[in-house]
This record gives sequence, structure tokens and C-alpha cells, in this order.
Amino acid sequence: MSRHYDCSDPLERVRGIADAASCLRRGELVVLPTDTVYGIAADAFTPPAVQRLLDAKGRGRDMPPPVLVGSVRAATALIEDLGPYGQDLIDEFWPGALTVVCQANPSLSWNLGETKGTVAVRMPLHDLALELLKETGPLAVSSANLSGSPAARTAAEAEEMLGESVAVYLDGGPAGEGRASSIVDLTGSLPKLLRRGAIREDKIRAVCGVLLRDEDLGDDEDEDDPSALLHLDDEDGGEAGRPVAFEKDAASVREPADGEDAPDDKDAADGPVPPEVPAEPWWEKKDGPER
Repeated sequence: MSRHYDCSDPLERVRGIADAASCLRRGELVVLPTDTVYGIAADAFTPPAVQRLLDAKGRGRDMPPPVLVGSVRAATALIEDLGPYGQDLIDEFWPGALTVVCQANPSLSWNLGETKGTVAVRMPLHDLALELLKETGPLAVSSANLSGSPAARTAAEAEEMLGESVAVYLDGGPAGEGRASSIVDLTGSLPKLLRRGAIREDKIRAVCGVLLRDEDLGDDEDEDDPSALLHLDDEDGGEAGRPVAFEKDAASVREPADGEDAPDDKDAADGPVPPEVPAEPWWEKKDGPER
């Protein structure tokens, strides 16, 4: 049976975060508020948990979830290259409603779905979400709803759709203003706006100096999830297009404890050489909003 915590009560909040973190470590699912909409979360480094998340929403592996992080340091451990514009965007808009799509660190042992070697990452501007993320490390998080349904702005709306597939519901009151995050693709030589959202296009362009626009540019009525309008298409149609998990201790991207040094950057280079991935992912807009 699912457990519910009213996080407006300080004691319930402490108990809820502890229970949620424990459940996530066991591969179970948790619903939590963010600064945009409510999200359904799984441990990003537990493939069966990520699959459980996709199954709960009724979506396939061709629509992989983005990853939420509790710090910039955690994000940089997941990303192979921010490119020339990524750090400036992160410095300006994180924590906040900007999702960046980057080449993923190939040495990490995870399997989010058919990502073509990329990862969509965001640091939310929400104290409850950040508190949980600092307990658990990076989480695969998609909007808390069934595929094709409106995104949930309350824990009750999320439970109505997801029911007992979720172990813990953290109720933090209405989430954000219901506006999805803006999405910028940093995998090419120039940044490209993939979806309009809570951060205005002109503000992003002011930071980058240049901003391409995807020909199938989505709007923020699409789900707070890049895979709502982006399809990481398998151009090879076979094994070459599937993600491969590489051996690495997932703890290297967990939040360091007080006084603990960050992982040495050279550790990320250890491990097997990844297979070649396409220089740029193939993005395809889905028909209609995917909630």
C-alpha cells in the first residue's frame, strides 16, 4: 500500500524524505513536487526501477526520462561535455526551469532507455525536491501522470493516475505554476532551443549570444519532460542504437558528505571504451502534447 506524507508538517517531512530515500534505494517509485509539476522518480542507476517508472506511465523505452540532480557537481559527473555554452547557462538558470541535453558520461553504469548516448539534466528550484536529491543522488524523473494525461500539479492528482504503482507520495502542496521547463540541446556546436518553457527564449539567447531553433519547436504545454516532444530515434534500427551500460560505481555521482572530497575526475575516464555514438541525436517531435 502506498504511503503519503504531508510535507507541510515538519515531522512528516522528515519522515517522508527518509522513507522516500529508502524506497528509491530499493528500486521503488516515489512521487515528489518540483518547481514545475509533480514528478515520478526512480533511482537513475537501477535499470529495473527506470523500467518500472516507464511502465507506471505507460510509455516505452523510446521516451527515456530526464535526470534531476541536487547540485551542479552531480550534474557534471553525468555529462561528458557541456560544450562552450553549457556552463554559462547553468550558472544563470540553475537551480531552475532549464533542462539541458548533453552527451552523457559514457563510463556510467545506467540505462535510461534509448538515449543515443545523451542525457537531459535539470536542477530544480524546489527545496523539498533538492533535499531528497541530496539524500539519493541523481534521479530519473518524469511528470507524475499517465502518458497522454495532463501533468499532475498536486499529489492527489498524481495518485489518481498512478495509484499503487508508487510506494511513497510526498505532498508539498501545489507544484510551481504548471509551466514546463525550457529545453536546450547542447550536443551540437551551437545551442538549440527544443522547447519553449518557463524561461523565455530571449533570456536564453542573451546568455548564449546565439540560439538556434528546432524546426519542430515545442511549447510549454508539452510535458515537463524532454521525451514528451523528443524521440531519440534509432537510426540504425538495431543493436548499434541501443544504450550500453558501462561498469562504474554509481556512488561516484552521489552527493558528497560534509567534509568529503569530490570524486577525482580521472576516475570517470576509467573503464571500457564506449561504442561510437552519432555526433548528434535525431530529434523527432511527437504528435500532440505528451503529459
